[in-house]
Amino acid sequence: MLRHLSIRDFVIVAALDLEFDSGFTVFSGETGAGKSILIDALALTLGARADASVVRAGESRADITAEFDTHALVAQWLDEQALAVPNDDDHAGSVMLRRVIDSNGRSRAFINGTPATLTQLREVGEMLVDIHGQHAHQLLMRPDAQRNLFDTHAGLADAAAKVTRAWRGWRDATQAVEDAQSRDRELQLERERLAWQLAELDKLAPQPGEWEEVGAEHRRLSHSANLIEGVQGALAALSESDEAMITHLGSIISKLRDLAEIDPELGDALAALEPAEIQLQEAAYSLNHYAQRLDLDPDRLAQVEKRLDALHSTARKFRLQPETLPEEHMARREQLAKLDAAADLDSLRAAESKARDAFFAEAKLLSKARAKAAKALGAAVTTGMQELSMAGGSFEVALVPLPEGGAHGLEQIEFRVAGHAGVPLRPLAKVASGGELARISLALSVIASAASPTPTLIFDEVDTGIGGGVAEVVGRLLHQLGEQRQVLCVTHLPQVAARGDQHFQVAKASNGNGGTISTVNPLDRASRIEEVARMLGGLEITATTRKHAKEMLAA
Repeated sequence: MLRHLSIRDFVIVAALDLEFDSGFTVFSGETGAGKSILIDALALTLGARADASVVRAGESRADITAEFDTHALVAQWLDEQALAVPNDDDHAGSVMLRRVIDSNGRSRAFINGTPATLTQLREVGEMLVDIHGQHAHQLLMRPDAQRNLFDTHAGLADAAAKVTRAWRGWRDATQAVEDAQSRDRELQLERERLAWQLAELDKLAPQPGEWEEVGAEHRRLSHSANLIEGVQGALAALSESDEAMITHLGSIISKLRDLAEIDPELGDALAALEPAEIQLQEAAYSLNHYAQRLDLDPDRLAQVEKRLDALHSTARKFRLQPETLPEEHMARREQLAKLDAAADLDSLRAAESKARDAFFAEAKLLSKARAKAAKALGAAVTTGMQELSMAGGSFEVALVPLPEGGAHGLEQIEFRVAGHAGVPLRPLAKVASGGELARISLALSVIASAASPTPTLIFDEVDTGIGGGVAEVVGRLLHQLGEQRQVLCVTHLPQVAARGDQHFQVAKASNGNGGTISTVNPLDRASRIEEVARMLGGLEITATTRKHAKEMLAA
């Protein structure tokens, strides 16, 4: 649950530090005092969007930090994200969410002091807080909002997501069939072009590295006469002529050996010449071996020239570099295989049928679960309506069939309501008045929240449009909910405020520089009487309103 909220330079809040307990906490104050600003600030730590306008005038940045107790799901998520607080830390067992918005609009987020993304803030925030805004009843007019609320309350969000993915798979498979049918002639022409190219390349059968190898062999064969002449001349100079270098060097070394026996100082010269004789002998052996393999081969030269020309001509025909022919050969084979598959209407239709069956299998499971949950939610909201002065009224979650289904399943979710006994159920958006809609929305919010694992629930003026005896019921419902969860409520109703376990008053005042600041103060017993009396009587507080306030708080 929320333990601490720190706000600096946010809209009209200069500096604010609030401590929270479990139970039901209410915020009250004059219109425009900044009650909802607290909720907006908290929402930023939970990943809501922000811009430079939230920074208090004249300041460089707004800074909001919220500290929560963790629970098992949050602790597991923090471990997975490497954002957990060490066990020996003073804040072990808690999670701190911080948001900083600069006056230039730049935003930064932190989780337990570590920089984080807004996506991470939203993920952990959804496990910590559930906010019911003051316009929640207006959202209920939208079919998608009704479906999302129902699926979330019923715990079917994951199942609904599976259905959506299956539907998209079916849609994509259907589109593939339609594309293949409409592009049949175009695909056929492309297949013919690729088939011709592939036949040419199959006939040529270029091999990886072949262009370089054939080029090297051509250079050797076309210069074989020069190579033979050069090698034979080198062999003659080294070992085969009368003045051969090896013979002459051998004679010199023999004489030096005899002289070295007379004067050992000739040993260094002898040691330098002996390796030279060995190197010349190895060079002569290598040249002789090369000369045995070297031959004038006009036939082979003609074959190599023919292959070189074939490779070059094909590359020029396809506007490619000759060395890339093997890779292009493989690529065209793969392209043709894909076109064959795309043109295979039987396979595409089989894939479409399989995707359709997968969608309907998932959708039927979802429909069965929805039918069960619809009865339970309808009964619970109907009961809530009786408590909220809609005696005889009823509520139903209708599952309107969609024969071919859609992205969200085989039915459309439609909330239907009858305001009192004897009236047929009709779509909520068509029959509910503003006050009825507010009460039904509140009943849904309380019921959905009771089924949610989120430890902190926030109601931001959800009691708008409610008054009198209904307001007392709302206060009682929220107080009962606060016995199970931490509930924070921004309210303008004294009947709701009187039910709070904690009560904060939000007020605004001049900062002495022509500006306005908002302050929040916890109320004790005496100050709560004054605040509830103000909410009852307006600007003029009389003894009667104070007495009434005392009675409400005592009750």
